[in-house]
Amino acid sequence: MVTTAMAAALPAQITSYQPQGAKEARDLDRILSISEPDPWLREIPLHLTGSAIIVHPESGRVLLRWHERQQAWLQVGGHGDPGESDPLAVALREATEETGLTDLVPWPAPDLIHVVVVQVPAGRGEPAHEHADLRFVLATGSPEQARAETAGSPVRWLSLADAIRLTSADNLAESLSRLRPMLAAAAQASR
Repeated sequence: MVTTAMAAALPAQITSYQPQGAKEARDLDRILSISEPDPWLREIPLHLTGSAIIVHPESGRVLLRWHERQQAWLQVGGHGDPGESDPLAVALREATEETGLTDLVPWPAPDLIHVVVVQVPAGRGEPAHEHADLRFVLATGSPEQARAETAGSPVRWLSLADAIRLTSADNLAESLSRLRPMLAAAAQASR
């Protein structure tokens, strides 16, 4: 049960989100049960993160980033900085930092597309923990400007089908599959 104090600490997007399926409903319940006054604190075993799948609507391509720690092609995103509490703002900041794209906008709307609890292995002085990842879709009109944040974290534009095949994370494959109708509608509208 979510108390008033807990609900006040969680972003409005999460308290009104409608999960798709039993797995996402269980993850949402776990997120709603975070009892810390600041659910973004990295020190708590399950904490909020904000991430995004970047799309180029004109071409229907998506951008993935190699994540060294996870050894996988994933979406962009990460932890909130001290004082940040808006998951979309976190996702936008992280996406800009990790790709160099400065024209990113929520697409087609500033809504969550997926809520998922992700296991994170120990590393960089941190114990194993979990991210309560709040995912959005961001669009760019200048895909050619994407660049890697570091040499060890390249970015790659892919068709939606190739991105789903390339990722080893089932939860990201689910997020990507939710883009199908959105990209199809954009392609139809541009005809």
